Amino acid sequence: MASVFQKNSLKRVVFLASGRGSNFEAVAKKIRGKKLSCLPVGLVSDNREAKCLQLARSFGIPSFLIDYKSFDNKKDFHNALLDKVDSLEPDLIVTAGFMRLLSPEFVRAYKQKIINIHPSLLPAFPGMNSQKQAIEYGAKFSGCTAHFIDEGVDTGPIILQSVVKIDDTTTEVELSRAILKEEHKILAQAIELFLKDQLKIEGRKVKKLQ
Repeated sequence: MASVFQKNSLKRVVFLASGRGSNFEAVAKKIRGKKLSCLPVGLVSDNREAKCLQLARSFGIPSFLIDYKSFDNKKDFHNALLDKVDSLEPDLIVTAGFMRLLSPEFVRAYKQKIINIHPSLLPAFPGMNSQKQAIEYGAKFSGCTAHFIDEGVDTGPIILQSVVKIDDTTTEVELSRAILKEEHKILAQAIELFLKDQLKIEGRKVKKLQ
């Protein structure tokens, strides 16, 4: 299928994803609908079973597999991942459900150019199973965070956050669904701010420029 995204003067965006790709899909729809102005040059996945690979192709976006299981060691995988991303020459990298920690070399190569979406109000509940952590902790509110990736685990400067209320009867599945709806919103908003050069990082703080 021929790509429907053609303007070469736009910022080049690469997506990294490992699963079904719902956050990627939400952003791709906005790009296709011309609500986000960028050139999506590829989606890279570490998982050959990931539905996001076919999803990318359905949008006319090239998809690439760097299968984690096919490598004998982590270093070789991370080198191959960096080589593939380098070849796509991105201005921005978006991790949308990418389940591997990026290597320090990768993060340094694209410092302040990698945006992640995380299903909690960071710095609370970093890492895996954030929704379960929030419920078990007895939190009254959770939500999601769009942030720049640094060399820590979900420790990078925060761009945007959205709050979701937790009731006494809220289940992990219900919370995950509610948070995912907000993820779709603020990830696209964070990308738009980056594309428009409206983000400035000062220490740990991200300022939105007019």
